[in-house]
Amino acid sequence: MHLRRLREARGLTLEELASRSGLSFRGVVYIEHGRRNPSLVTLLNLARGLQAEPSSLLVIFDEDS
Repeated sequence: MHLRRLREARGLTLEELASRSGLSFRGVVYIEHGRRNPSLVTLLNLARGLQAEPSSLLVIFDEDS
């Protein structure tokens, strides 16, 4: 859900994020829905596509559960 919030906050569709990140549409969907765990390279590509710092994708792990 965190990736989805970031994507929607930037006004991007799944297709746009996939294109900007160099990933497949399906790959982005799987990551957003927690069906696939992205590699470090994929996280960097997603951050580039979001025009965000890579750490913004990991901040969810710093939050209290």
